[in-house]
Amino acid sequence: MNELNSISGSRPTATAEALRMLPYGFARAGQILIMKQHADTLEVWISERTPVPAIAEVARNFGRLTLVRVPPDELAQAINTAYSRQDGGAAQVIGEVEGEVDLSRLMQDIPEIEDLLESEDDAPIIRMINALLTQAAREGASDIHIEPFETSSVVRFRVDGTLRDVVRPKKALHGALISRIKIMAQLDIAEKRLPQDGRITLRVGGRPVDVRVSTLPTGHGERAVLRLLEKDAARLNLETLGMASDTLAKFDTLIGRPHGIVLVTGPTGSGKTTTLYAAMSRLETATTNIMTVEDPIEYDLTGIGQTQVNERIGMNFARALRSILRQDPDVIMIGEIRDLETAQIAVQASLTGHLVLATLHTNDAASAVTRLADMGVEPYLLASSLLGILAQRLVRQLCTACKATRIELGDGAQAKWHAVGCEKCGRSGYSGRRGVYELLLIDDEIRPLIHRNAADAEILAAGRAQGMRTLREDANRWLASGLTSLEEVLRVTGGE
Repeated sequence: MNELNSISGSRPTATAEALRMLPYGFARAGQILIMKQHADTLEVWISERTPVPAIAEVARNFGRLTLVRVPPDELAQAINTAYSRQDGGAAQVIGEVEGEVDLSRLMQDIPEIEDLLESEDDAPIIRMINALLTQAAREGASDIHIEPFETSSVVRFRVDGTLRDVVRPKKALHGALISRIKIMAQLDIAEKRLPQDGRITLRVGGRPVDVRVSTLPTGHGERAVLRLLEKDAARLNLETLGMASDTLAKFDTLIGRPHGIVLVTGPTGSGKTTTLYAAMSRLETATTNIMTVEDPIEYDLTGIGQTQVNERIGMNFARALRSILRQDPDVIMIGEIRDLETAQIAVQASLTGHLVLATLHTNDAASAVTRLADMGVEPYLLASSLLGILAQRLVRQLCTACKATRIELGDGAQAKWHAVGCEKCGRSGYSGRRGVYELLLIDDEIRPLIHRNAADAEILAAGRAQGMRTLREDANRWLASGLTSLEEVLRVTGGE
């Protein structure tokens, strides 16, 4: 064996041929990575933690090695990255599985999953599910849809808010796929007539990922939707999410108030819960009792008491809130205000000295007042309890590898960028999302309007007079910076 010193500069990536020589489990446990195969030697990365027997075993099987020492943390990251990008994604695994004849054999010998990358020798259906989950996590998908149709099954990923087809397995495999998912989520595989909900906790390349599972019977079999919740602390940061500095300063003032209600509104998938989590992470947990009631708990937050809603046993939002109020809270977070009872408890809590953070499904900030009034909350109670309403959307970012200038405007105006599409962004032209926000502060000008049940347009006009930017106006800053396209801004804020 020949040994080199630590290399510097940009790090190369392992070739697919080299990765196939060692299974992921051996590479991770032995802290050893075959990077490249030369004519008469293998380039192998090791660290100071790599045991000598692991090196000897690789040398015994493959001959002459050129060893390259790298820091242990860098090696661990390189192993996870290399194997998660290894050839043989979901489409290839699907192709392998479809060659199987005996479908009953596919569901046998199901082991406990420690890490999805350690799945090379598992049964084909298990490898298929693992490959789908690994590929979804790698591509940043928020949801996996497994849908049955008359002659086939379709697997789709939702990436940056839009769905796209990934693979189309044969219809004969669909039942086995759903059964495997149900087993992982501890659901009843014999019950195919009723919807079921469950949860899977797993690791992909060393990163913890929670998966919420929902199954629903249809005319051609059960369909399943898996929502992936990656526990990434960086996502719970309002600056990272894209909130403008002036909006953030006003929002910080709101969540620092001792009592009142702060609402975050928007459609499903607009990032409302993530914003509330980010807001709570800015509060001082050592001197403040912060409690939440959620359905489900999406992120575990240190120092915060989190309660899970369970409708099947009567543990709904209203009942959980009544119990939380007896736990001496300072701040209460409500995952969603869905009915009058929950809204009334939230209002009463705010009027008795608690800060209440909650989400609501409305299209903009002004219409949240009307929505609560339509539920049955008295306008005078809303006028005295509401502090502010934050409406939000998520716009897709243009892929930096392929975005192009379409029109160069005169008079010093910014160039207009548009999406092209490449391999890096899955041909969509976009990669990642940033927030667009509309913050309505409930001040002495707006409270009388709420009290007399004024129309949304009047409240919006008063908000504009106080300096509020609408969703469209806030999105224009991303357009001006070249981060997104005009088409994307119009798609997200087209209702204005």
